[in-house]
Amino acid sequence: MTKIYVNKKEVKDDRIDWVLFVLETIVSALTLMIASSLFESFYVENIWYAMLASIVIGGLNVSLKPLLIYLTLPVNIMTLGITYPFINVIILKLTSLLLGNAFVIKGWFIPFFIAIFISVMSKLLESFIVKPYKENR
Repeated sequence: MTKIYVNKKEVKDDRIDWVLFVLETIVSALTLMIASSLFESFYVENIWYAMLASIVIGGLNVSLKPLLIYLTLPVNIMTLGITYPFINVIILKLTSLLLGNAFVIKGWFIPFFIAIFISVMSKLLESFIVKPYKENR
């Protein structure tokens, strides 16, 4: 980790944050490509569109997902959280709408399992790739 000192106080180097962002984007894109190869109703054209899709999904997760969670909170409480992956399906559907034929997700029931798979694989890959990088910087 590059340390910069200003008036005897440590200041974080912004370059490391960019490296972390790129690393998380690549891990997310790999997860999307794995899901695309395993599930017939999910298609990503190539790794570049997967990277673009991961950036779009990240943006939607930051901007729209909290609102969707808030709006569906009563249903989520009544179903003990079973409907939470449908919020991820909505995010995937919106990404499909934005990216067109390069990122396609069909149906509503199978994407429920695709969303769960993407969440589990992302956490798994992040624990093996991103987390060690964060600890070493």
